[in-house]
Amino acid sequence: MSSPTAFDQTVAGLRACRICRDEPRYGAPLPQEPFPIVQGTAKARLCIASQAPGTRAHRSGVPFQDPSGIRLRAWLGLDEPAFYDPDRVAIVPMGACFPGLDAKGGDRPPRRECAPRWRQELLAGLDRLELILVIGQYSQAWHLGAMEGGLTGTVRRWRQILDEPRRPRVLPLPHPSWRNNGWLKANPWFEAELLPALKAEVASVMTPPPS
Repeated sequence: MSSPTAFDQTVAGLRACRICRDEPRYGAPLPQEPFPIVQGTAKARLCIASQAPGTRAHRSGVPFQDPSGIRLRAWLGLDEPAFYDPDRVAIVPMGACFPGLDAKGGDRPPRRECAPRWRQELLAGLDRLELILVIGQYSQAWHLGAMEGGLTGTVRRWRQILDEPRRPRVLPLPHPSWRNNGWLKANPWFEAELLPALKAEVASVMTPPPS
């Protein structure tokens, strides 16, 4: 049996974490027991930097096992076996636990305690990453900093962001939730221009490098 990698050790620490429940720094405690959900191994070359697990993920322990996941996999051109292969795809949300529901029944934002404590350490353990898909405004703010025009302006600049000289490369996306159907209709360039490029980038990263 191989020794645990730095990523494995960080994930083990994260799964024992109770900061947002026992020592909340931003508002009320997490409204349920912590259940961090992260996927990946140190071999992964693609990272999905999402927001936080939803209600279904909290129940099942499986990220994106819902209509948003179906749409996301279609965007990426991946089937379930490839998407859920931790040696190929890491899923590292901004907040590792389901944050609970707001008064309107929507998901609360990712817990703010999580990323400062765990994110850099998690990503440092994924040293083979080639591409990070930053999904939604919270992930984009962390990975790209404040950008003019909010989420729409950031995603519109996807070519510029993808071509910047950084490793791993970064590509911004909106959240695949049905709540963004209006956004998708208002921004047809996303499906016409960005999605074909996204599928090509993902296919390239998912192909094992020559030995």
